Parts: sequence; C-alpha cells; structure tokens
Amino acid sequence: MALKSTILKAQVSLSDMDRHYYQELSLTIAQHPSENAQRLMVRLLAYLLNADSDLEFTKGLCADDEPEIWRKSLSGEILLWVELGLPDEKRLKKAANQAQQVLLYTYGDSKQQQWWQKNQRKLASFSNVSVFSLDFDETQALSQMLARNMQFTVTVQDTEVWFASESHSVVIQPKKLQ
Repeated sequence: MALKSTILKAQVSLSDMDRHYYQELSLTIAQHPSENAQRLMVRLLAYLLNADSDLEFTKGLCADDEPEIWRKSLSGEILLWVELGLPDEKRLKKAANQAQQVLLYTYGDSKQQQWWQKNQRKLASFSNVSVFSLDFDETQALSQMLARNMQFTVTVQDTEVWFASESHSVVIQPKKLQ
C-alpha cells in the first residue's frame, strides 16, 4: 500500500515590500512521503517570494512534467515555472522553452557550489532563467518551523525574508546567481 501525502495548513500574513504585495494567505500544502521538512519549507518560501492570486502548487514530486509551483495565464500558457533543488540542465532547458519565466531556488549543503560551477555556462544561454541560492543553515533553521498547522508573519524587504512564528524567527537571504 502506497504512503499518502501529509496535509499541512499555513496561515501567512505576507508583507512583500519589494513587490508591494500584501496579503493574508490560507495555504494547504501536501507533503509527499519522500519530501523532508527542509524541502517543504523551501517550497513554501518560494511560493511566498512569488505570491500572486494565480500562483499554484503543482503535483510536484508526483509529476515529472510539472514544476513545484507555477502561474498560468487564462489561456493555459505557463507564465512562471518554479523549480527547487539541483535539477538536471535538460529539465531547466525544457522549463525555459515552456515558460515565460523560470526561477530556480537551489538549496542543500555542499553540493550547490559544485552544481553551479557545472551548469553556470549552460544556463547563461537562457535569458528567462533566474537562479537563487539558499543558505543551508538558513533553510535548516526554517525547517525547524514545520508543523501540521503553521502560522507565520513573513516580511520581504531588500531581498531579505523574515519568517516569524509565535516561538521562532528566521532570516533568509536568497543570493541571486543568475
């Protein structure tokens, strides 16, 4: 019998001063059985950094042909494709050909730098792909805030993200690589 996803709820008061986007969000997030806390919280972070009324979580790990998060037009065109981790260059090429804009948030321990050195030149040819690196210690601290029912105040200012709950706070500083 296959394991089922865990359903999580997040109430987020978002103040994105960089984009002038202010919203109270009520999110339902399905955590795949193979998805760890760090990955799920990076997925939530990526969603909040790009929050929009048309932004959606996708099937993610369950579907090879979909990103983690996307925004589509009313006619079905992919406007934004959001990837996480250290994907194969072919996957990013596919995304760049299908979407107007592609955002990649890399995270993890020591392999990010090695992955970037290997793929930097290839990715430079895609003008619609942006790559952001997330610090391992920061995303690990963020993963400690995972709970079935979460309530956050999130502030984005000068590309810095401040996550606060009743008992913890974490500052995330995404570093733009491309």
